[in-house]
Amino acid sequence: MKVLVTGGAGFIGSNYVRRVVDGSLKGVSSITVLDKLTYAGTLTNLQKLTKDSFQFIHGDICDTNLVNEIIPGFDTVINFAAESHVDRSIAGSREFVTTNVLGVQNLLDAAKNSGIERFVHVSTDEVYGTIPEGSWPETDPLLPNSPYAASKAAADLLARSYHRTHGLDVRVTRCSNNYGPYQFPEKVIPLFVTNLIEGRKVPVYGSGLNVRDWLHVDDHCQAIHAVLTKGKAGEIYNIGGGLELTNLELTQMILQSFNRGSESIDYVEDRKGHDLRYSVDWTKINRELGYEPQVKFEDGLKDTIQWYRDNETWWKPLKNR
Repeated sequence: MKVLVTGGAGFIGSNYVRRVVDGSLKGVSSITVLDKLTYAGTLTNLQKLTKDSFQFIHGDICDTNLVNEIIPGFDTVINFAAESHVDRSIAGSREFVTTNVLGVQNLLDAAKNSGIERFVHVSTDEVYGTIPEGSWPETDPLLPNSPYAASKAAADLLARSYHRTHGLDVRVTRCSNNYGPYQFPEKVIPLFVTNLIEGRKVPVYGSGLNVRDWLHVDDHCQAIHAVLTKGKAGEIYNIGGGLELTNLELTQMILQSFNRGSESIDYVEDRKGHDLRYSVDWTKINRELGYEPQVKFEDGLKDTIQWYRDNETWWKPLKNR
């Protein structure tokens, strides 16, 4: 299987590439990364890989000529490429619509025209909106509340339409909150961890009672690979981590790892339109593809914190941009 990974220099995409190269994820004969290298995508995420193990193409999924040129050489596309930070989308949504909607449309057109065998589109639980209790199955309506989530929901619907209209083998995944090594330090866990390493406080939105389900990036990539190799055309698969925490509970766990207390919390004005709770029902992927998260959150968080302690040369230049 010859795989093109778009956005493969970002947090989740680079994790997938590394796991294919080290043999953890099997069945891929060659893997190529296409990445624009925006602020959140960096070649340092792939620096330990050799040129023999993968190929890298510097480019934008919105570049129609480039995409049309390279996609015919592959039989599979996995699209990780996205603008993904909610706060940035609130400040300005144009780049989110451009990349997350028009970029995906560009990839889908090229895939359709070149006869790509499989197209896996990586999305987010945020497309469902917010849920006070229970969990979303894949059949629930999309009710996004942020410009970021709205752009991802639009891409999901486009992807589905290319399956229904053109018969393209499209498979969509919707994951809960990811964490792990190499995550850009604007996201909550690496932001808090790096702030504490630097002796600073951690900013908590509002009262800190917003609830998220946490998914280790290794488990996420394992699930994506299961969708790629065992999933069905036209299907949507929720991917959950199995542990819901309020932001305040998460904050306290991180503070404990640094022997710091509540005096290190800086409560800040809540985010506009802040979703109270996300929770996906991942019964389908468990039942049909055998997915189940393997990384216990306590262990994953401990290892992640240690990784940021050990890799200041990776995150400090990114955080200081």
